[in-house]
Amino acid sequence: MNGPEPSIIEFDHVTIHRDGTAALREVSFQIRRREHTVILGPNGSGKSTLIKALTRELYPRYPERSRLRLWGRETWHLFELRSLLGIVTNDLVSECTRPYTALETALSGFFSSIGVWPNHRVTPEMERRALEALRFFDLEHLASRPLTEMSSGEVRRAVFARALVHDPQALVLDEPTNSLDVRAQHEVREAMSRLARSGVTVILVTHHLSDIIPEIRRAILLQNGRIFFDGPKESALNPERLSALFGVPVRMQEADGLYHMW
Repeated sequence: MNGPEPSIIEFDHVTIHRDGTAALREVSFQIRRREHTVILGPNGSGKSTLIKALTRELYPRYPERSRLRLWGRETWHLFELRSLLGIVTNDLVSECTRPYTALETALSGFFSSIGVWPNHRVTPEMERRALEALRFFDLEHLASRPLTEMSSGEVRRAVFARALVHDPQALVLDEPTNSLDVRAQHEVREAMSRLARSGVTVILVTHHLSDIIPEIRRAILLQNGRIFFDGPKESALNPERLSALFGVPVRMQEADGLYHMW
């Protein structure tokens, strides 16, 4: 008889140092499939370090007494992992803002590149899946348009499509509306909701309360490299707790499942 499905992400007493300082301190949590989650915290709370731990750019300080597992495993072949977990970082979005078409951007997900290069062999199946991913984000009609001629929201959705070509079970989205105008923010949040409703587990990493889509039910709050709170979104997102998290008096409002803070 098969056992329970392993967690998508499991941090077990993970401490990570950067420049001689502990950026994550004894962090422990698990996220299971279809458990849409926001990891929320101010700048300097450890969010970027957590992302770099997932991408294996950084490793736990004390491996003998900590664990970082993805789907129950500590080591993966990259191509194996892509079919399970996609990660869209701000660094990737910046790299993708080049004169490649939306289709080339989506196809480049198969090669871990930015754009399609002469040595890449694009198969009909790859092209079908790339167009399918663009269609999912309402971008198929822009398949031949360079990113440099697209709006910021369209570019962000094209990068989402790049991650979706592998049909991953979960996507980690790092500050997905960063530097976007109001219209583009709306487009990206709609895309995130569409992902969550399609069955892809959405793991959002942000300091913007307004990024949190209604489908997200759990909140992990980070402060100074430690978990400040982990539990239901409704318990996390209140003025008292957010004021303590961000270190300033906070006011907030909720309407139709969306939150705003000032």
